[in-house]
Amino acid sequence: MRLVLLSGGSGKRLWPLSNDARSKQFLKVLENQNGKLQSMVQRVWGQLGNVGLADSAVIATSKSQVDLIQSQLGKDVPIIIEPMRRDTFPAIALASVYLYSIQGISLNEVVTVLPVDPYVEDQFFNRVKDLEGTVLISGADLALIGVEPTYPSAKYGYIVPVSKPSENDYFRVSHFTEKPSEEKAAELIEQGALWNCGVFAFKLDYIITLLKEKGIPIQYDELLKQYDKLPKISFDYEVVEKTEHIVVLPYDGYWKDLGTWNTLTEEMATTQIGKGVISASENTHLINELDIPVTVLGVSNAVVAVSPDGILVSDKAASPKIKDLVSDFEQRPMYEERRWGWYRVLDFTKFEDGREVITKRIGVKTGKNLSYQMHHHRNEVWTIIKGEGEFAFNGEIRRVKPGDVLEIPAGAKHGIKAITDLEFIEVQTGTQLIEEDIVRIYMTWEEVEENSYYLSK
Repeated sequence: MRLVLLSGGSGKRLWPLSNDARSKQFLKVLENQNGKLQSMVQRVWGQLGNVGLADSAVIATSKSQVDLIQSQLGKDVPIIIEPMRRDTFPAIALASVYLYSIQGISLNEVVTVLPVDPYVEDQFFNRVKDLEGTVLISGADLALIGVEPTYPSAKYGYIVPVSKPSENDYFRVSHFTEKPSEEKAAELIEQGALWNCGVFAFKLDYIITLLKEKGIPIQYDELLKQYDKLPKISFDYEVVEKTEHIVVLPYDGYWKDLGTWNTLTEEMATTQIGKGVISASENTHLINELDIPVTVLGVSNAVVAVSPDGILVSDKAASPKIKDLVSDFEQRPMYEERRWGWYRVLDFTKFEDGREVITKRIGVKTGKNLSYQMHHHRNEVWTIIKGEGEFAFNGEIRRVKPGDVLEIPAGAKHGIKAITDLEFIEVQTGTQLIEEDIVRIYMTWEEVEENSYYLSK
């Protein structure tokens, strides 16, 4: 069996910590067994390792999330990269075609697709293993996992089986009901309905045949070229709801979608992350990413979240509405994690004549490096404020330390490697301060060294 983990989303429900560059699954707000903070994706990847599934898993994601995934899981994690964000049907189509035409997986192989961020116990993934046998024994086109509901929720979709499910058995699916009222949900539960947790399995042949029928390329390189023409639609709408022979495997363990602040804070091991004080407040959480203290006094049942992107003060029960309130915000992400470290935007100014100035604080982890690159439309000034590193500039490499000021005009080739954890202030000036104005020449420091010389070492 092969696993495809879907990593997408813009994370608006967990604003201001999540943004277009850092979705909810990358927020380090959960604790691991050693008491260290970890993200949802780190937790799930560790659980896959615990049950022996990590070696058969691949993550399907957009190119904007690749650096984050490699930063949190390591550079060797297998990734299928969407050229642009579409929806779950295009993502699963691309992953299936990759398995078929690049990895040469048998059409009889069972492929299981699941979100990258469910909050579950390890036994959930043991149940995922059962999907392979369920697909083969039942002869169904699709096999799903349905969670035994613990209460009538209006937040989840429901899978209604033909008959009431029992432990360890699969059942034919009658139909689906998407986010019913709590009253309707109670009726569905009486009928044996299960929560739809977005996990489904199929023989690779089923999807490849489906793509052929739709005239969609089944060779990876061809599909990449036509990816922007695929319908922007979910796998549920495009495939699941049109499939007749579907079975569901019930799961009666713990499962939770940590998609809102009220559900996420329920699973946090501490009420406070970051600098500040909570006083005379019950059931209140403070998450502060800034280096300034935040004081919460006499405010109960609330979440206070502070980041470079903004500040949220919300009653926990009302927090699911945040997505609607911030959906129209037009603001570049002010904090991003990258494969080499992180950066935080300190200031952004745009003048009437079109000139722009961006000031960033950039952190590079020990042993990591920024790519050796150049820009056409901007000048940069770097001021080293912490740690030591090697700075490459037009074929020359020299050591740098706190207090050094590095001027980088447009057209100059440059890069930096951290010898110890390194931080510097970057001031960009120009008319097009965009990611597209980056020409990457070398990605590894070994390549930089091979094509440069040291002034002193």
